[in-house]
Amino acid sequence: MPPTSVERAFISLGSNVEPETYLPRAAARLAKLGTVAAISQAYQNPALGPDPAPDFVNAVAAVDTALTAFEIRDRLRAIEAALGRRRTQDRFAPRSVDLDLLLLGAQLLDDPRLTLPDPALLTDAHLAVPLAEIAPDLRHPLNGERMAAIAARLRDTSSLTPRPDVTEELRRAIE
Repeated sequence: MPPTSVERAFISLGSNVEPETYLPRAAARLAKLGTVAAISQAYQNPALGPDPAPDFVNAVAAVDTALTAFEIRDRLRAIEAALGRRRTQDRFAPRSVDLDLLLLGAQLLDDPRLTLPDPALLTDAHLAVPLAEIAPDLRHPLNGERMAAIAARLRDTSSLTPRPDVTEELRRAIE
């Protein structure tokens, strides 16, 4: 059997329910996917949506993995469930943890269950800024733009606040 190739996956971690607790727990579980190579700073930002909700805290992890995109997605959903996430019709509902696959190497995927790269990388600073922090020279698979340039463009219109307390716990969790 040929060896399985390893790809770098970039995974977003978010929480607006006790993020100081749930984000490190989620980060520690990412080792079930492969080798956690890096994790960004954590950033606090206002929640999206029509109703007021607690601020989110977000980060991005780089994981070297031999899993397929759908295997990663399924394992991320299992981690969310283990940490108390209950998915509802309300996509803006507060959540203990939200884990999403943003990129898997240069793979392109357009499926009802998963789109790669995640389209929000081009519009949402809370995804682009932390990803650019750990992979500034990475090129977006669709437009070829460096992540550092995408992040710089989006950061100017965002309200991201570094959370060094959560960052420290995230980094401890992956050691």
